[in-house]
Amino acid sequence: MPEFTHLDKNGRVRMVDVSDKAPSLRVAVAQGIVSMNPETFENIRNQTVKKGNVLETARIAGIMAAKKTSELIPMCHPLNITHVQVDFFPDDAANAIRIESSVRIIGQTGVEMEALTAVSAAALTIYDMCKSYDRGMTISDICLVEKSGGKSGRFRRGEK
Repeated sequence: MPEFTHLDKNGRVRMVDVSDKAPSLRVAVAQGIVSMNPETFENIRNQTVKKGNVLETARIAGIMAAKKTSELIPMCHPLNITHVQVDFFPDDAANAIRIESSVRIIGQTGVEMEALTAVSAAALTIYDMCKSYDRGMTISDICLVEKSGGKSGRFRRGEK
């Protein structure tokens, strides 16, 4: 069983020391889904939501959140992120929008939390901007899709 890296030998919480790690290119991709009623979905697609362009606002929120992850998650390192991308994939059949974020860095620690935070903030922004139309929207399936770089190498959801 792996040891808990965020605990010292006395069981106290600590930030992991990455000083001795060599910088490398690290990439993480995360996704999540916002499901909604058909009318809300169409309002987003047609850009007729009264609060404005939902997806572009959610994209900005996701990028901003990725950059602020260390302020939200206690043991995350503040990072000099080199790229954040947030994209949306509407699913007409499901009245849902899949959100995907990709975060890149050349650094000593990974960016999985930043990618997950970007998706979460984008999903919450969609909910916030559309809640007057549909309080029953569901945010689900937020997960790491893949990551590369660092000591643990490559991970891709579904691969062994």
